[in-house]
Amino acid sequence: MAKRSTTAKKVSCEDCFFRRNTLCALALDEPCATFRPDRPEGLRPPRQLRFTFRQERRTQAAWAFPSAQEQAVLHG
Repeated sequence: MAKRSTTAKKVSCEDCFFRRNTLCALALDEPCATFRPDRPEGLRPPRQLRFTFRQERRTQAAWAFPSAQEQAVLHG
């Protein structure tokens, strides 16, 4: 596994997109949960996990609804 640098830059409200564009309504001394870095390309959504499909392993369903004839016998 790759190790992260222990000297990572600490974020502040002054680095936030909302603060720099006068969109922040909070008076906090530390970054809030909605912190987004102010970048030249503008506001970008946070990265999300990539969705991948799993391979189908079963060739037959584990269960199935009874047919009309089977239901008639059961409830008839």
